[in-house]
Formats: sequence, structure tokens, C-alpha cells
Amino acid sequence: MTTVGYGPTGAGQGPDDGSGGGWPAPARPAESRAGEPSTGDARPGPLPPRLNPPRGSAVPYPHAAAPYPPAGQPTEPGRWPGHAAVSGHAAVPNQWSGSAPPGWPAAGQQSPPAVQQPPAGYAAPAPPSAVSGPAYSHGGASPVPGPAWPAPAPTGGSTPPPPRARGRALTFVAFGLAVVLAVVAGVQAYQINRLSGRLADTDRRLATAQSGDGARLDGLDQRTQALEKQAGAQFNPEAVASAVLPSVFRVKAGQFTGTAFAVGKPASGGGTNLFTNFHVVESVWSTGGREVFLERTDQRYPATIVKVDEANDVAQLRTTSRFAGLVTASAAVKSGQQIVVVGAPLGLQDSVTTGVVSAFREAGQGSGPVIQFDAPINPGNSGGPVINAQKQVVGIATAKARDAEGIGLAVPIKVACDGFRIC
Repeated sequence: MTTVGYGPTGAGQGPDDGSGGGWPAPARPAESRAGEPSTGDARPGPLPPRLNPPRGSAVPYPHAAAPYPPAGQPTEPGRWPGHAAVSGHAAVPNQWSGSAPPGWPAAGQQSPPAVQQPPAGYAAPAPPSAVSGPAYSHGGASPVPGPAWPAPAPTGGSTPPPPRARGRALTFVAFGLAVVLAVVAGVQAYQINRLSGRLADTDRRLATAQSGDGARLDGLDQRTQALEKQAGAQFNPEAVASAVLPSVFRVKAGQFTGTAFAVGKPASGGGTNLFTNFHVVESVWSTGGREVFLERTDQRYPATIVKVDEANDVAQLRTTSRFAGLVTASAAVKSGQQIVVVGAPLGLQDSVTTGVVSAFREAGQGSGPVIQFDAPINPGNSGGPVINAQKQVVGIATAKARDAEGIGLAVPIKVACDGFRIC
């Protein structure tokens, strides 16, 4: 098949290469020929078509649409009509004349023909960086730069999200954090509320327990006091003796020996007042003497006879030394009460005997009342104190019945206190 084309001087026939076809070159105005004037019958040709390269390819197609040689066929000068030899496979027309080829618009029309596709088997030229020399446009040998196509999108790596999507994600994250914080705050508030309730219950229980404990302690205190009173009421000779003995002394008056005990508060001029029987100091008092001696263990204290009551057999002594005085009972004794008698029978100091009050005898034959008791006494006990269970002096031991057992007599302490006013 013979391809119709336009040579450099006019119409002509292109050689048949046996490939089965060629592409007709587009018409071009005669003025475009370099150095030749335009003829009157020349018609302006349409613009050459432009081939759009595939998207993403960096290889540009030539500007002009021209017949391409078959795949693998070399390009030589004059081999293909209407083409100039260029490096590579691309060739562009340099002259157009004659009538328009089939499929092109008639003279005077401005619309370009439809874009023609390259023949099957055509290999696209290499990118500009790999092709030697610049690309050429039709109509001469002037080099022009080829079209710059957009570079393909980079491959590999993650594409960053658009700003709007990123802001939405941050909003969701902030909302989630706010929800978590609200839940945590609610849980903590609930736990604090529960702990507060438990603490309030514990405080109420503690207050109740403390009030109950206070009531029990008050009851225990009252019971303790009652027990102390009962214990005090109970007779304890050991406790009575321990409290009384430091205030009881042996008296040495001339050739006679007896007992004396400190009583009441200290004397006004200092010293201590004591009670004893008159018959103990009678020998010294009768001779005009006034000095006697108080003995306790290995110590000896001088004392003076201050006053005597012969009718009731009572005498008052005073010493400059200070001793604790015994307390006297204000109530009268009763039969059956337990007593302790402390003295120095036969000179044996710090002797203790116990018994009960047998009776309270009224005065008879000009003498005052006496207390009868059954505690054993002997010579030397005269002037010693008779003590009740409350460690109080109730009488002064005076005598015992002859040829009898368990009959002792004592002057009531009230009689001695009324007569001497030292209790």
C-alpha cells in the first residue's frame, strides 16, 4: 500500500516500505517555509494535533502529529516524505503544500483534526534526560524545549491526613479523655462518699461505746468506793496496828512504867500532846516532879506532865518532839465492836491484842463511865489506846479485873477530850 504524503516541494508519492501504511502529514502554510514567498493558491493549514501522553509518565510526546516509522525501522534522511531526520525515532514535518490530506478540514477552516493515535507497536521515546539532544518542533531545525509534564506522585510511605481529618481526630481524643476523667472523678467521689459514711458510722459507734464505757466506769467507781467503805468497816488488826504504832510510846516515870500515845494536832508552842493514866505518873507528880521520858525502840524523848485528872485517872504530857497524833472517835462505842489495844505490858513495847467491846458501863461510886472489853491486858498497858476498826481512838486502857480473865476497863476518850481540850 502506498501512503499519500507531502514532500518538500509539493505533492508526491511516498515510497511503500511494505509495512502496510503511514500517517499523513498535516498541511502547513507555505509561509512557513524558510526563504520562500507564499503563493496565491496556498491555503493555511490547520494546527498540528497534540498527543496527550499517558498520565503518570514523564516521557513527552512530540508536538506535531506526523507519520511514524514502523517499530524497529531506522529513520533516514529522505526515507519518509515530509520528515526531517532527527536523532531518535521522532520526526516532524518541515513543509506542507497541496491539498489537505483526507480527514483534515478544508481550507479556511480553523478546527484542528482529531488527535491521531500512534501506530501499534510504536515505542515511546526515552525521557528528556536519556534522549541526546533537544526535542524539535515542526517547521525548521530550531530547537525548542519539550513540554514539561507533571511529575508522578511519590510512592512509598504514608500519606499525611488532611488537616480537617486530623483536627476531627484530635477532637475525638479530647472528648474521650474528658469522658475518662469524668468517670474517674465520679468513681472517686463515690468512694469518698462511702468512706465518709463509714467514718460517720464509726464515730457514732465510738461515741456510743464511750458513753457506755463512761457509765460502766462511773458504776465501777461507785462500787469501788462502796467496797472501800466495806473494807474499812471490816476489822483488820494488821492495818490498824501499822497505822497506830508510830504514835504509841513506853513511858518511864521514876520506878513505874506505862504507855502513852500522841493525840490531836501539834501543840501551840510546838511539840506534841500525849495522853496517859494518872497512876502511871503519880509518883513523880506527888513529889513535885514534872519530867518523864518517852521511849521507843532505842530512842528516848523527855516529856513534861502538864495536867492531871485524878478522878478519871487521866494525865496530859507534852514533848518538844513532833509526832503524828491519832484521831479520836466522836461517836460512843457499842457492844460487839471489834477493838485493838496497843501498849507495853510488862515493859514489852509495841504489843498488840484484839477483842470486842463487852459493854459500856455508866459511872458509879463517884467515878466516870468506863468501857468494858475482853482484849487481854497486863501491867504496863495502862495509858495505852483502845482503837476501833476505823483506826480511831475510843478509849484509854486503865485496869483489869483481878482473879478474872477477859475483863478490861478503859476510860472513854470523850471524857479525856472534854477535860483537857487537846483532841
